[in-house]
Amino acid sequence: MQDRSSFLAYSALTAAAVLWGGSIVGQKITLGAFSAVEVSVLRGVGALCLLIPLWWWREAAATRISGRDLLVLTALGFGVLGNHLLTLFGLRHLGAAAASVIIGASPTITAFLSSILLRDVPFRLVLPGCLVSFVGVALVSGVGEGAAAGEQPWLGGLLIVFGLVSWALYTIGSRRIMERLSPLTVNWTTLLSSTMWQVPLLWTDQKALADGLGTVAASSWAALLYLIVFATAMGQQAWLYGVRGVGPSRAGIFVNLIPVSALVLSAAILGDRIDRKEVGGIVLILAGVWLVNRLARHPRRVG
Repeated sequence: MQDRSSFLAYSALTAAAVLWGGSIVGQKITLGAFSAVEVSVLRGVGALCLLIPLWWWREAAATRISGRDLLVLTALGFGVLGNHLLTLFGLRHLGAAAASVIIGASPTITAFLSSILLRDVPFRLVLPGCLVSFVGVALVSGVGEGAAAGEQPWLGGLLIVFGLVSWALYTIGSRRIMERLSPLTVNWTTLLSSTMWQVPLLWTDQKALADGLGTVAASSWAALLYLIVFATAMGQQAWLYGVRGVGPSRAGIFVNLIPVSALVLSAAILGDRIDRKEVGGIVLILAGVWLVNRLARHPRRVG
């Protein structure tokens, strides 16, 4: 039974990573017709229209959410908000291929924060791998001219890194509350919290609403539908299911699949160029991830 449970968790994490690889391309396409806030709000509202009826049908009668749970879920919603918005704003200034490579550093960021907040692994053990990965992020974000596709690669790269920090905090924080609540409950409640805080921001960041929804191309609507159904409703649900099954540290490794699928799709659909610095960046990032896991797994041997 334990082997089957682990298999399902790993399968869910793999599915989430592949779906999120496609979401990088989807977000880049939607930003041609929608503003960053419009995309984030619409994907949240659309996903909630799918998740809440499903939760009501399957789990509502057996779910009890305390006042303390509501406070925790509201706080976790800021992690979702930060990840969605910061990634979208980062993609305004950075190409999809370069952004996907940077996202590959997510496991090291999760391990870094986990060592500080949870103290599950000594900080000195994760530091070398984190430094190697961050050098890879810097390389992709714009060391030298033409280092990454985009108008302001350094700004775009920095925003995406902050988005990864938000997601790492969300991943770490959601593990404990999922001891009491199901992944589906955590998914829709945190997404609702995130979306509610973003609605007032629509007044400050409009594009499709200002130009008229009739001007939005069919490809942009299709990309938005992908973000709603696959990246948000299904992707986040699969991710939380996997995190509850194997923990945030092991789950973080599966983020390495995102750059692979996103690089292929961004080159095929968007025509993004993948040059030597992207390849060098992903090698450094993956080397850092491997180093973090090796040192964290064998702390006595290293000591």
